[in-house]
Amino acid sequence: MSVPLFENAPAKVNLTLRVLARRADGYHELESLVMFADCGDRLTFAPGGALALTLSGATAEQAGGDADNLVLRAARALAARVPSVTLGAFHLEKNLPVAAGLGSGSSDAAAALRLIMRANGLAPNEPQLYDAARATGADVPVCLNPRPRIMRGIGEKLSEPLTLPPLPAVLVNPGVGLATKLVFAGWKAGAAAPVPLDLAAIAKLESREQLLQILQAQPNDLEAPAIALRPAIADALTALHGFAGCQLARMSGSGATCFGLFSSAADAEVAAKILRAKNPNWWVQACSLN
Repeated sequence: MSVPLFENAPAKVNLTLRVLARRADGYHELESLVMFADCGDRLTFAPGGALALTLSGATAEQAGGDADNLVLRAARALAARVPSVTLGAFHLEKNLPVAAGLGSGSSDAAAALRLIMRANGLAPNEPQLYDAARATGADVPVCLNPRPRIMRGIGEKLSEPLTLPPLPAVLVNPGVGLATKLVFAGWKAGAAAPVPLDLAAIAKLESREQLLQILQAQPNDLEAPAIALRPAIADALTALHGFAGCQLARMSGSGATCFGLFSSAADAEVAAKILRAKNPNWWVQACSLN
């Protein structure tokens, strides 16, 4: 195969995130409704030759060296399980912020697995593909087939894909990173147990308004500990809330990126333009969540 292959690696947005319990192994049991944005990174793959990775893009410097990059870790994990696969050279165009609650590294890793799968004629449901994704990182399995789902466990328990109405949105990172471990360390269990998401009800949704009602009742339990570590997150949320067209503003994942859901794509574009002008050091992107 002489023509390079490419895959988009979309941003993962945790619309809800409930922490159900702290496990004996130090991890946490989670529940999250996830959608993916129509913006993200782009990964190119030239099969054949030694495994390699080059980077470009606005946030390439944040992506870490070869030892840390999840693209290479995912490729090595799959090769360890399927020794016959042909690897090759990757090029990652990095557009998303790193350590930002958007699962950008996980989405890059999943894109790498999809590319190797295509180049080697592996089936999308190949068990080794999922095993390699899970070995690479907790968020990689949900990114393998980036469609709306409910995640549970530490991310490895996935619902079937959901059909949800598209959500016009603005993603905002106030120029700060967050270590996931520190955010979880600041989480404290509430007095009442979280009410689980109703998968059957979500699967029957017919309108954006119905989805918004569910989202408003299901918070991100990591938002408060994240704000305690990085108060700039609260500034981003306040800025999003200030737009008349913003119907919901919340932090994604373990932060620090926040999302605002808007009544229309036009309102989202206007808000993004204003936010960029007022906050030149913030990363701001209008998008659609699908």
